[in-house]
Amino acid sequence: MSFSKKILDLKQEVLKETQPLFQHVDEIAEANTLKILDAMRECKVSDAHFNTTSGYAYDDIGRGKLEELYAKIFGAERALVRTQFVSGTHALATVLFGILRPGDELVSLTGKPYDTMQTVIGYDNPSPGSLKEFGVLYNELPMIDGKVDMEGIKNIITDKTKMVEIQRSRGYSMRNPLSIEDIRAITAEVHRIKPDCICFVDNCYGEFVDTLEPTQVGVDIMAGSLIKNPGGGIAPTGGYIVGKDKLVELASYRLTAPGMGDELGASLANNRLLFQGLFLAPHVVAQAIKGALFAAGMFAKLGYKTLPRPTDVRGDIIQAIELGSAEKLIAFCGGIQKYSPVDSYAAPEPWDMPGYADQIIMAAGTFVQGASIEFSADGPMRAPYNVYLQGGLTFEHAVIGVMGAAQAVLDADH
Repeated sequence: MSFSKKILDLKQEVLKETQPLFQHVDEIAEANTLKILDAMRECKVSDAHFNTTSGYAYDDIGRGKLEELYAKIFGAERALVRTQFVSGTHALATVLFGILRPGDELVSLTGKPYDTMQTVIGYDNPSPGSLKEFGVLYNELPMIDGKVDMEGIKNIITDKTKMVEIQRSRGYSMRNPLSIEDIRAITAEVHRIKPDCICFVDNCYGEFVDTLEPTQVGVDIMAGSLIKNPGGGIAPTGGYIVGKDKLVELASYRLTAPGMGDELGASLANNRLLFQGLFLAPHVVAQAIKGALFAAGMFAKLGYKTLPRPTDVRGDIIQAIELGSAEKLIAFCGGIQKYSPVDSYAAPEPWDMPGYADQIIMAAGTFVQGASIEFSADGPMRAPYNVYLQGGLTFEHAVIGVMGAAQAVLDADH
């Protein structure tokens, strides 16, 4: 592929317009890097913590130190950081199944959850082994104009409500992600209404976008994936849970077994990758956000609806673009894939992905399979054919990839 004069001219326009926005992004990255450095110094991280272990892995000092570090950085009492988590959804499900019991009620305050979480819950998208099968009740509060219905919270929380779920990112929707201040206000309102109600945040895609994390503004427990923001692009797999001591302990019994909890779990992957990925994460997240700003500017100039817009406050790394047709969605993902470092020769096709009701198309020429902190794009094959762009280990790659996607969409339109 080659870039047309139109795309090259737009690149220069967008770079000029977005450049002033980058300073704020860099300031957040610097503050978060300092936070991590301070925590590493206080926790006395050493190369002795980078080794692998085997078997039961009792007294795994690397695993213990990594979890101590996560708890400190995220302002939490306890952390569970393991390569045994296969995905962010697995970490989230471990929290739900670890804490909720038959007859308890879970309420989503951010409307319908992400597709894979719908199968975990099991009400609209039944699946064997779901929360519904175990007798956990569920309700959800629809969002109003893309925002949490703050007035409606008091009407949906009941005596049976043990936990509220707050999804920070947008999932496959065109709403704004939640900011840290949004999460602070929601959590305060929930605890005002029912002080013992557990506030649980799906923090996927949100780590290090701001200088504070949800557990530093009142959230009781949260979870996410290591092949998203906090893995810095080099964590090979895994997930994390951080929060109040007793809640994380309950989740640990679901990850392993009752009575065993977080005492077991071998570090089969080199722990250095997890420590170093965490250290790199603020910078990598900043690169991804700059790429998202560029994509928002480029596709807005091409006449497409983008969310967030370049000047909007961002709560995650994702850039949503409404493309309007299946052909353009496929073309967009094809353009991203062609400018990927891995599998650039492949042509993405929609497929029946486990846990999703619609076919999904994904462009992910990534070094770690499916790592969405690396430059990638995906979307469900349903109207209005939104694509969700995320990641970028370097801003330079993001710029080239966005140009490739834009050129492919232009070519598909003619």
